[in-house]
Parts: sequence; structure tokens; C-alpha cells
Amino acid sequence: MLDRMNADTTPSDDLAAFEPELGLTEEQKHALEVAGKMETLRSLHIVTDRDIAITTALNRLFKIGEDGKPSYQPVLFTGETETQGITLIEGSGGGKTTAIIKTLKAFEPLVLNEETGLPRYLHVKVESPASLRSLGCSILEKLGVDKVSDRSKTYDIWALVRHRLWLAGIRLLWLDEAQDMFRSASATELDSMFKTLKSLMQGDHPVVLLLSGTERLSAMTGLDPQINRRFAKIRPRPLKFGEDTDRLAKLVRGFARKAGLDVDVPRDHYDRLMRAGRHRFGRCIELILQSIEIALQDRVKTLTLDHFAMAFSHKESLLDDKNIFTDFAWEQISLPDEDDEVYEAERVAAQQASKTRKRKKAA
Repeated sequence: MLDRMNADTTPSDDLAAFEPELGLTEEQKHALEVAGKMETLRSLHIVTDRDIAITTALNRLFKIGEDGKPSYQPVLFTGETETQGITLIEGSGGGKTTAIIKTLKAFEPLVLNEETGLPRYLHVKVESPASLRSLGCSILEKLGVDKVSDRSKTYDIWALVRHRLWLAGIRLLWLDEAQDMFRSASATELDSMFKTLKSLMQGDHPVVLLLSGTERLSAMTGLDPQINRRFAKIRPRPLKFGEDTDRLAKLVRGFARKAGLDVDVPRDHYDRLMRAGRHRFGRCIELILQSIEIALQDRVKTLTLDHFAMAFSHKESLLDDKNIFTDFAWEQISLPDEDDEVYEAERVAAQQASKTRKRKKAA
């Protein structure tokens, strides 16, 4: 799961040349030094199985050019009448948005449209709550249409969306937090949303759709068989005790070394880090970075369990005696949002079952 580390940029902070001119105090110098180190650490990207899966899916969905490399032209399926798409399902804080951003920036065919000077993909974050109309307006705003008349019909808005996507040379549309498209949708709105998504993947200028979101997205797209079959599903596995413990420890040591710190954390306590991060890669990274920042601010040379305990305490709304890193019974501590995804999936299933029963009674 945790493969290798690379940095897009490494800021160079030669503060010595500016200290006399700026008149910095020792505290200010230290704060700048910590900020520079943290900026370097946050610029690092850990390549995981998830990144590889996204790249593999992109390679399958875009035609191979004469040079043997992927082009920006989508592959057409079903008798060359439609594209297909990708759904990335992962819990909140898992790091899916960062992973997609990094992967798309590295997928050469979509990086630059020489005619527009912009990428051939468009990233739109779905606002909550979203309606079909508001989503169309959000996409148009990203495409440079600042104002849409209040009198415009929803189908006219989406006709303009398709036209503008074509003019901008967009070949992939990424809807981030896509579960919010369905949060308050009625049965009629839900049906319209599905039809609109399908229409974007058909016609004279179809695009590849990339939908990223939480478990609710999977529950909702699974309701429409035609939508469901059009999308490759990527669902990163949660980190596992034992299987990922040593890799997580190696990751902590790697980050700490880049920050100039030694590490003194017992091996069995890395499972606590995994649990505190809800077994999600992105949340574990956040806790690691926050712990390192606390250690740097404390001017110590070694990252210890106390720094992880403080980072956890700062982030969670739990009593002090319910700290994953210090409590003997840490496995029994209930974390606030640990079961949100399960609850959400069960709630959606119950809602749909209720609607089905009502339709049967009405018939």
C-alpha cells in the first residue's frame, strides 16, 4: 500500500542572508524554520496502489496514439457510441482528492491543451446540497460562464455545459465529492441526474467521467444498472494491523528523517496510529505531520509517542482519558466518525427499500 515517496518541490529557505535586514527574533527564526520544513513535508506525495489503479484505468479509457502512448481521445464503447468512467470510493480524509490531482497532473495526454493553454480535464467540486441546475451552473462557472440567467431551463444549462466542454477541449470531467449530487435528490431528480451523467458520455463530443466520493456515492450509483456498468470502481483497501504496521513505521521514520528528527515509538504503537487514522491512509499522514510539527515546535530532536498523543488530542473532540495513544484500552475507544460510512450506506439502502415499497403499494 505504502510504496515510495517523492517531492514535487523542495523550498529553499536561506534565511541567513535576510536575518540582519529583517531583524528577526530567535522565536521568529524558529517559526520560519519549522514552517519551511513542514512545507517540504506537505509537498511529498506517497505513491500507493490507489495511484496505480487510477493510472491503469485512465490508460484503458483513452486511445493509444500512433506513437504507442495514450492520447487525449477517449475510447468509445458499445458500438463506438459512448465513453466509460471511473468512480473512486473512499472515506472522508482518505486522501482521494490529492491522489487524483497528482495522478491527473502526471497523465501526459490531459496535462495541456496547446490551443487553450489549459488542461484537457476539468475539476469541479460538487457543492452540498446540489441540484441538477446548481451543478450545471458550477461547471459553467469553471468554464468561464460567470452568470446564468435565472430564467434558463435546466436542460438548456446542460446543453451549454456540453457545448462549453467541447469548446474548451475537455476530455475528462472530474466531479469531486460526487455523493453530494444525490444527498437531497427526490426520485425524479435522481432519475434526471442519472440521465444527465449518461448524456455527458454519449453524443458527438462525449467525455470520460471521473466521480470521487464517499460510500454514499457507491450506494447511489449502484441504483442505476446502466450507470453502474459504465464505471470502473476503485476502492482503496483500509490499512490493516500487522500487514501495514511496519510500512507505516517506515513512513513515520522517513518523514521524521526529512524533518531532522529521530524516532522513539514502540512498534506496537503504530497500530494505534492506524486506528487513530480510521485505517485511512490520508488521515494517518495528517496525524504524522501534525506530530512532527509539534516536535519541531518543542525544539526536541526525537519524535515520541507524546507528540502523537498531543496531535490526536488537538484534532479529536474526546476526553483527555480517551486518547488512542495513551489509553491502555485503546481498542475499545469509540471514535466520532468511525462508522459514518457504514451508517450512511445502510441509511441509503433503507431509504431506497422504503421508496420501492411505496411504489408497489401505489401500483
